[in-house]
Amino acid sequence: MKKSQLFLMTLGLLAVTAIVIVSLVTTNKVNSQDRFSVTGSGTVYAKADIANIVIGFKSGVKKTAAEATAENTKKMNNIIEALKRLGIEEKDIQTTEYTLRPVYNWTNERGQELIGYEVSQNLTVKVRDLNKIGEVIARTTEQGANQIGSVNFTIDDEFELRNQARALAIKKAQEKAQLIAEQSGMKLGKIKGFSEGSEATPILYSNAKMMVTQAPVADLSEPLIPSGQNEIKVDVTLIYEVK
Repeated sequence: MKKSQLFLMTLGLLAVTAIVIVSLVTTNKVNSQDRFSVTGSGTVYAKADIANIVIGFKSGVKKTAAEATAENTKKMNNIIEALKRLGIEEKDIQTTEYTLRPVYNWTNERGQELIGYEVSQNLTVKVRDLNKIGEVIARTTEQGANQIGSVNFTIDDEFELRNQARALAIKKAQEKAQLIAEQSGMKLGKIKGFSEGSEATPILYSNAKMMVTQAPVADLSEPLIPSGQNEIKVDVTLIYEVK
C-alpha cells in the first residue's frame, strides 16, 4: 500500500472518530440540560416495640486486680440471672464494655502512686416486652447494678413502614414537580432517575449514663418509662426528562 493511501485512510479514521466524540459530547450536553430534579420527604410514625437499655456495674477500688474482678463477676452474674428470670433471652444480653484499670493517686512527695484496681462492665439489654422496662431497671439495681445508660426505643421490623414513607415521599415529589412545571411553563416527560435516603429516629429516654445509689429493697419502686412513637423518614429525588 502506498504511503499516500495509508495517510488518507488514517486521516479519514481520525475524522470519523472526531465526529463521534463531538456527537457524544453534544448528546451528553443536551441530556444534562434537559433534566429536572425534585425532592420529596415522607414521614410515618409508629409505636416502638423494643427498648435497648445499658445496664452496668463498676466495682470499688480494690488492692488487687483479682479482688476487683471477683467483685465484678459476682455482681454481674447476679444481674444477668435477674434478667433471665424476667424472661430476657441470652441472645438479647450483650456485653458492650469490660474494663479492668489501675487507679493511681498523685502526691507532691511520692508522685504517681498505685492505690488499686477497678473493673467496670456494661450490658446492652434488648427488652421486647415494653411493660417490663421499669421492672428490669428495678430488679437489676437490686442485684447491684450501679450504672444505667441510655434507654432508646426502636422498631424491630421497619420494612413496611419504610415502604409507606417512600410512597408518601414519591407522591409529594410528583406533586411538587407538577406544580413547578405549571408555574414555570416546563413540560415534563418521563422519570429518568431516582435516588433515596432514609432514616429512623429512635426515641431516647436519657442520653447520660447515671450512677445509681443503692436503696433498700423495700423502698425500691419501678420507674415509669414511656415509649412514645418513633419517626421513620424517607427522602427521594426524582429526575424528570424535560420536553
